[in-house]
Amino acid sequence: MTQEPTSLLPIWARTPTTRRPKSRRHQLPIPSDAMEEARDHRLSSTAGRPFLSGFCAAALRRKPLGARASAAAAATGEGLVRQLGVLDLVLLGIGASIGAGIFVVTGTVARDAGPGVTISFVLAGAACVLNALCYAELASRLPAVVGGAYLYTYAAFNEITAFLVFTQLMVDYHIGAASIARSLASYFIEFLELIPLLKGQIPSWVGHGEEFFGGVVSINILAPVLLIILTAILCYGVKESSAVNTFMTTLKIIIVIVIVFAGVFEVDVSNWSPFMPNGFKSVVTGATVVFFAYVGFDAVANSAEEAKRPQRDLPIGILGSLIACVLLYVAVCLVITGMVPYTLLGEDAPLAEAFAAKGLKFITVLISIGAVAGLTTTLLVGLYVQSRLYFGLGRDGLLPSVFAEVHPTRHTPVQSQIWVGCVAAVMAGLFNVRMLSHILSVGTLTGYSVVSACVITLRWNDKGTSRRSLGSMSIWQEGVLSLVIVALCGFIVGLCYRFNYAIAFMVVAFLIAVAASFALQFRQVYVDPPGFSCPGVPLVPIISVFFNMVLFAQLHEEAWYRFVILSLIAVGVYAGYGQYNAVPSSSEHSTIGYHGIPSEAA
Repeated sequence: MTQEPTSLLPIWARTPTTRRPKSRRHQLPIPSDAMEEARDHRLSSTAGRPFLSGFCAAALRRKPLGARASAAAAATGEGLVRQLGVLDLVLLGIGASIGAGIFVVTGTVARDAGPGVTISFVLAGAACVLNALCYAELASRLPAVVGGAYLYTYAAFNEITAFLVFTQLMVDYHIGAASIARSLASYFIEFLELIPLLKGQIPSWVGHGEEFFGGVVSINILAPVLLIILTAILCYGVKESSAVNTFMTTLKIIIVIVIVFAGVFEVDVSNWSPFMPNGFKSVVTGATVVFFAYVGFDAVANSAEEAKRPQRDLPIGILGSLIACVLLYVAVCLVITGMVPYTLLGEDAPLAEAFAAKGLKFITVLISIGAVAGLTTTLLVGLYVQSRLYFGLGRDGLLPSVFAEVHPTRHTPVQSQIWVGCVAAVMAGLFNVRMLSHILSVGTLTGYSVVSACVITLRWNDKGTSRRSLGSMSIWQEGVLSLVIVALCGFIVGLCYRFNYAIAFMVVAFLIAVAASFALQFRQVYVDPPGFSCPGVPLVPIISVFFNMVLFAQLHEEAWYRFVILSLIAVGVYAGYGQYNAVPSSSEHSTIGYHGIPSEAA
C-alpha cells in the first residue's frame, strides 16, 4: 500500500490520528453540529499561537489520501448523485474542449505554419496527452471526491498551494465563461441574420455589444440571458445538463465529420507542398498556440462524485475525449490546407471562406450551427466545473459553507451554480471581457504543472528509502526542490526561445533541469498506485512540467503580473479567512461517507 509522504509540519503542529478499521459499509453523513464542533476545536487550538506560527501550521496541512479520509458529503447531509457513465464523461471532455475554435484557429495558425499546422496540432496533442495521463492517474487514485487540480494539490502538497491553484483556475474560468457567452451571443445573432427578414435589423446591443463611456462599458443583453438559461439547466439536475451536453456535442461532432467528408473531395494535394514553408520553428510556435485548443479534458476530473464508476471511467473519459479531439483537429487541418493554399486563408473565418470559394456555401450554414453548438457545450461545461470547485472549497471550509449546500431533491450545488452564473452574467452583460483574453491560460498551465508534480510526490515512499537527506532537508523536501528547479528551468528555456537569447543560456538551463530530473529518478523511491497508473513516472510528469513552463513563458507579460498579484491576494484571503475556517482533515469528525459511492472507489 502506498505510504503518504512525511509531513512538512513541525512536530509541535502535528496531530496524531487514529486509524479506523476498513469497512465497505456506507457511513452516515456527518451532522452539521459535528462539523461546527470540529471547526470550534481547531479555532481554540490555534487561538493561543502567534499569528505566523499558526499561519504556517495551517498552510502546510494536507488532505489525507484515501476515500474514507476525505470529506465528501455536503454539510447538509445530502450529496451529489452518481449518474454519469463513461460515454457521458467522454462527451463532457469533448464538449469542454472543442468550441468554435475548431472552425477558426486551425486556419489562423495555418497562415504561418502552412500545412505543417497538422504537425503543430499533433505536437500540442502529444503534450496534452502527458498532462492527461497525470490527470487520469490522480482521478483513478482519488476517484470519489470532487475538486480536480485543487483536490490533488491539497493531497500532495499543502492547503495554501491548493487554494492558490483554485484562485488561478477560477479567474480563468470566470473571464472565460463571460467571454464565451459574448461570443455565443454574437454567433447566435449571426445565425439569426441568415434569415433575410432579420439581416441588419437586430441592434448591436442585443448580441454583438455596444460600447459606452469610451469602451469602459459594453452592453450585451443576450449573453446574460443565455447564461441564465444554462445555469437553470445545471441547477435542475446533472442528468438533464448531461443530456443537453450530449445532444449538442454529438451534433457538433457530426457537423465536423460532414465538413471533413465534404472537403475531402475538394482537396488538391499540391497545396500541401511545401509542407513547412516557414521551417520547423513556425510549426513549434504554432504548437504553443494551438495547445490551448485542447484545454477542457481536465473538466472530467471535476465530475468525480457524479460518475457511476469513477475509478474506471474517469481515466477513460479524460484520455478518450482528448484523443477524439486530436483526431478531429488533425482532420480539419488536413482538409482546410488541402482545399485552399495556406496563403489565401482568411483571418476571421478561414474554414467558411474556404468552402465558399469552392461554391459550397451551404457548408457555411453548418459551420455556423456547429459554432453555436460548440460554444454552448464549452460554456455549459465551464459553468459546471466552476460550481463543483466552489462546492469542494465550501465543504473544506476554505470558502463559506453556503457553497457546499446541495439541493435535497435535485442533488446539485444550487448556491454555487447560481453564484458562478451571476458572476459570468454581470461580466458578460457589462464588459467586453474578450479584451482580457491575453491574461488567460495562466490558471490552466498552473493547474497542469501542479497536477503533474502531484503524480510524482504522491508516488514517493519516504519510509521505503534508506538514502540520507542533504543537510537539514528531508528526502521529500529535496524532491520538491528538484521539481521547482525543473519548473524554473522550463520557464528560462521558454524565455530564451521567445526572446531569441543566446543558445548557451538555453543549454545551461536544460542541463540543470536534467540534473534535477536525475535526482528525482534516483534519489526517490516510487510505489505503484492503485487503479490506473501513469507510465514512465517520474519522466512523463517531469516532461509535462517542463513543457508547461515553456508555454508559461510564451504568455503575455501582463499574464505574469496577473499570476503574481492574484497569488498575493489569495494569500491574504487565506490568511484572513481560510486558515481559521478550514475543516481539519485530522479531526475525528472528518471521516464522512459518500452518497452512492460504488465499492470499487470505497
